[in-house]
Amino acid sequence: MAKNEANNSALKIIPLGGLHEIGKNTCLFEYDDEIILLDAGLAFPTEAMHGVNIVLPDTTYLRENRHKIKGMIVTHGHEDHIGGIAFHLKQFDIPVIYGPRLAMAMLEGKLEEAGVRDRTEIRTVLPRDVVRIGKNFLVEYIRNTHSIADSFTVAIHTPLGVVIHTGDFKIDHTPVDGEKFDLQRLAEHGEKGVLCLLSDSTNAEIPGFTPSERSVYPNLERVFSQATGRLFVTTFASSVHRINMILDIAKKQNRVVTIVGRSMLNLIAHARNLGYIKCEDNLLQPLHAVRNLPDEKVLILTTGSQGETMAAMTRIANKEHPHIKIREGDTVVFSANPIPGNTIAVVNTIDKLMIQGAKVVYGRDKGIHVSGHGCQEEQKLMIALTRPKFFVPFHGEHRMLVKHAETAQSMGIPAENMIIIQNGDIVELTEDAIHVAGKVPSGIELVDTTSSGMVSAKVLQERQRMASEGIITIAAAIDWNGKLLAKPETHLRGVVTSVERSLLQTWVKQRIEEILTVRWSEFAPGEGQPADIDWGGLQGTLERELQRSIRRELQCQPSVTLLMQIPDEPPVKVADGRRRRTRTAAQVAS
Repeated sequence: MAKNEANNSALKIIPLGGLHEIGKNTCLFEYDDEIILLDAGLAFPTEAMHGVNIVLPDTTYLRENRHKIKGMIVTHGHEDHIGGIAFHLKQFDIPVIYGPRLAMAMLEGKLEEAGVRDRTEIRTVLPRDVVRIGKNFLVEYIRNTHSIADSFTVAIHTPLGVVIHTGDFKIDHTPVDGEKFDLQRLAEHGEKGVLCLLSDSTNAEIPGFTPSERSVYPNLERVFSQATGRLFVTTFASSVHRINMILDIAKKQNRVVTIVGRSMLNLIAHARNLGYIKCEDNLLQPLHAVRNLPDEKVLILTTGSQGETMAAMTRIANKEHPHIKIREGDTVVFSANPIPGNTIAVVNTIDKLMIQGAKVVYGRDKGIHVSGHGCQEEQKLMIALTRPKFFVPFHGEHRMLVKHAETAQSMGIPAENMIIIQNGDIVELTEDAIHVAGKVPSGIELVDTTSSGMVSAKVLQERQRMASEGIITIAAAIDWNGKLLAKPETHLRGVVTSVERSLLQTWVKQRIEEILTVRWSEFAPGEGQPADIDWGGLQGTLERELQRSIRRELQCQPSVTLLMQIPDEPPVKVADGRRRRTRTAAQVAS
C-alpha cells in the first residue's frame, strides 16, 4: 500500500515522548477530528541543563489542535507518566482524565498546587472498567503488575479495531498486594483480534523473566537485621510494594520508621488513605520523635535513590540536610538501581556517605531491588496472548526498541507489520497497513520551577556559555550627545584570560567610543529632538559589537552584558538658544 500522507480514515498514533529515551512518556491517538492523550510524563534534566528542573515533550501539535482534545487516559502514577499534566493544563484544557485511584489521588494534589484543578475533570477507574471518550474511542482498563500499585494496560477500541498499549509492565505471578495481572482478559482480546500492540521495551535486551517483587523481601530482611545502628533506606517514592515490605520488616525487627522527603510523604499518605499501604499508626513517627530512641530502633526512609540534587538522601550525603547528619555505625540501603543517566550521581552520593562513616549496601548482586519492567520472556508472553496483526515497540532507548522488534519477529510477526519509530512520528494505522506518514514537532520544553517559567533554547545556551566560559559585565554612562561620561567599569566572573584587567578596561573604553563615533547617528534624532533617542537600540548594538570584539580579542566565548546609564532628563534650552545639559549622578560624583 502506498503511503497516504493525509488518510482521514486512518488511526494516527503520535508519540511525543518515551521513544529512544527513558522518560516523558506521552502519546496521542487521533481519528477524524478527535484526539485522546495517553499519559503525559516528564524527564529530569542533564547536567548541561543549568537551572532546569523538569524536561517536557514539545506540545506544539497539541496546542495547535487543542480543539480536538477529548480526554486523557492514565496508565499509572509514575512521574514519567503523569508529571507533565499540570504543566500542559496551563497551555490547553483536557476535558476529562481517567486513571487508577492512586494515580488520580497523586494527580489531584499536583493540579491543586499548580492552580489548574479547574481545567479538567478527574475520574477514577477500576479493573475492567470501560470508558468512552468522544465518539471514536472506547477504552478498557486491564490490571497489570508493575513497580507501583494500581497499574494498568489499556485496550483502546477504535473504528478500525482494538489497539493495546501495555503501559509499563512485568508479569508478576506473586504480587505483594495480591492484585494479579489480568492475563485472561488479554487472551480474550487476542482471541477476538488485536489490530496493533504497543509494548513496553525497557528490558528487551535481558533474557528470561523479571523476578517477582516479593523476591526482594528476604534479602531486605537479612540486610536490615545486620544493621547495628541507625538504618537508612532509600527507594523510589512511588514503589508502594517495596515500601510495604520495608514497613513490615521494620515492625518485625522492632524499629520505628520516620519518613524524610516530600514526595515520599505525599505518596505514602495517599497510599494509606486508599489502602495500598497498611501499617499501624504508631509505626510511623516524625523525625523529632525518634531523636532520643536507641539507634538500633530507628529506620529512616528517604527519597534520593537516584542522586537527585534536592532529594533527602543527596542532601544528607552533601551535609546539607538541616536535621540529619551521617555518623559512624549508620547503615544506608539503596533499594533501587540507577536509571540510565543517573549512575554518576548515585555513585557520588554513595562515596560521600561512605566517607562520612556509613556502611552502604547497594548493587544488583545484593538482591534488594528488582525491575518493574518485563524481560524477553514476558514480552513474548504479551505477544502470544494478544496475537497482534501489527506491532510497535514502545517505551525505551533505540537498542531496546530494535531488540524488542527482533523478539516480535521471532514470535511470527512479519517484519513488514512492525515499525520502529521516533518521538513525533505520525504512525498511520489502517486495517491493512501501518506506516509513518509524517512528523510533528518533537523536541523538548524545559521548565525552571523556581521561576515558574519555560527555559528557551536561547536562555539555555546563555546559561551553558556562562557556566563554561564565564561572564563579563560592562557598566557605561552615556550622555545625550553620544559621549562617555566616565570610564566604563568592566567586571569579569569565571573568565580565564591572560589580559590584565586595566588593559581590558582601557580597550573596552576605546571600543565603545569607536562605536559611538561611527554609529551614534543611527540612534540619535535630528537637532531639537533629544527625547527620541533610541537608547534600547543603541544598547543592543553596543552589547553585540562588544561581545563580538571581546571574544575575538580574548579568544574565548564569555557572555557579555552591558549595563548602560543615561541622563534622567534631556538637555534644556536657555535664552540664547544654546543647550544646557542636566548634570547626571556620574558627573556629580566626578
